[in-house]
Amino acid sequence: MDISSVRRRLAPFAVAGAAVLVLAACGSGNDPENTAAEEGSDSESLSGSVVVDGSSTVFPLTSAAAELFAAEQPDVQVSVGQSGTGGGFEKFCVGETDISDASRAIADDEIAMCEENGVTHDEFSIANDGLTVVVNAENGWATCLTVEQLNAIWAPDSTIANWNEVDPSFPDEPLVLAGPGTDSGTFDYFTDAINGEEGASRTDYQASEDDNVIVQAVQGSAGAMGYFGYSYYEENAESLKALEIDGGGGCVAPSAETVQDGSYAPLGRQLFIYPSAEALERPEVEGFVRFYIENIDEIVQAAGFIGLNDEQKTTLSDQFDALLGG
Repeated sequence: MDISSVRRRLAPFAVAGAAVLVLAACGSGNDPENTAAEEGSDSESLSGSVVVDGSSTVFPLTSAAAELFAAEQPDVQVSVGQSGTGGGFEKFCVGETDISDASRAIADDEIAMCEENGVTHDEFSIANDGLTVVVNAENGWATCLTVEQLNAIWAPDSTIANWNEVDPSFPDEPLVLAGPGTDSGTFDYFTDAINGEEGASRTDYQASEDDNVIVQAVQGSAGAMGYFGYSYYEENAESLKALEIDGGGGCVAPSAETVQDGSYAPLGRQLFIYPSAEALERPEVEGFVRFYIENIDEIVQAAGFIGLNDEQKTTLSDQFDALLGG
C-alpha cells in the first residue's frame, strides 16, 4: 500500500470535508504488501468502533494505519476525520472522539477544556514533518526565502501583494496566498515560527483546513504561495515547487534528512496522536493504538511521511511500554 492509493480512495471524501469510514472492505488481509497486518494476524479478534478526528496533516497517516489495521481486525470500524488540530481537540475534549490527530502539541486552554469535561489523555509522537512553503511550478524566480521575508509576507499588518515587493529582483507578478485556516495546527505552528506569535497572521488569503484545497489554489496561479505538511508537497511535486528556507544558517530544503537532523529550522516539527485514557479502556481502541505504535515504521512508510529519528523512537517505545506494555 502507498499513500497515493490511500489518497485516491479518500480524496472525494476529503475534498467534501467529510469523515472517512475505514471498513473491513479496505483490506482483506490477502494483500502481500500489508506486512504490518499480516504480522499481527494471530492477535485477539476485536469488534467495535474507533473515532478519530483532527489534523489534516496527520489524516493520511492515520488513514493508512486504519486501512492496515482493518486487514487484521475487520470487525473494528475506524472513522478518520479532518477538522483541523484545533477543531479535533474541541471534539476530543468533550468526549466526542476517542483519538485526536494533531500537528502540534495540545495547548493549555485545550488541556483545561479536557480537564473540565473529565477527559484525560496521553500524547504519542508518531512521525516528523517539514512544514513546506510551496509556490507554483512555473515560478522560476524564487528558490529560497528567509524567515524575515516570510514574516514580511504573512505578518498581520502585511500589505505585500506583488513578488517584487518581497525582493526587487523578483518580477512584477501578483502574489496570491493560500494557507490553513485558524483551526489548523499547521497554522498555529507556522504563525508562531514565522510571525513570533501563534495565531498572528494576515487574513486576506484563501484559507482552508483541507490541504488539498491549498494545493489546488497554488496549482491554479503562477504567482501563488501556500504552506502545508511535507507529505502533501511530495504527493504534488510535479505541479508545485518547494522553497528552501533560510532560518539564519543558510538556505535549507525540506527533506527527511534535514527534518530529522534539525537543520530544517524553524519549520521542522513532530506530529502526534492523543488517545483518551477513557477510550483506551475499550479493547478496540487499545488494539488500534497498540497496532499504530508497534507498526509505526511500516505505517509511516506506507503513508509517505518522515519517520522518527532514533532518539524519538526510544521515547515512543518507553511511553508505549509504560502505558500499554511492550
